[in-house]
Amino acid sequence: QFVESGGGLVQPGGSLRLSCAASGFTLEYYATAWFRQVPGKEREGIACISSRGGWTKTTDSTSMKGRFTISRDLDKNAVNLQLNNLKPGDTGVYYCAVRDLWSSHCEVTEDHYDYWGQGTQVTVSS
Repeated sequence: QFVESGGGLVQPGGSLRLSCAASGFTLEYYATAWFRQVPGKEREGIACISSRGGWTKTTDSTSMKGRFTISRDLDKNAVNLQLNNLKPGDTGVYYCAVRDLWSSHCEVTEDHYDYWGQGTQVTVSS
């Protein structure tokens, strides 16, 4: 089981750190990714991190590039997504996804992942 947290209301230009925390298994062993779905659009990939965290990949989307960073928190058995310089267009539901296979690399595509969290709402508004 894993659960996303850390969403909320933030002003434009602000930051949030989302967390995908696992229980009952060691998340470090599995490739993990963050996706989001903003209103009126399909769900899109943001970033992923490989098993053991040796490799990461971030979307090429110009709307997100350079502002979002994925990392592992081994102490908390979690994968975090740092969101900086947030914009109103970042408003949406952010999802964590886990691939049920050891992966030395990862992709930010939905079909790469087997399990999905319920999401956490991020709202960027003044």
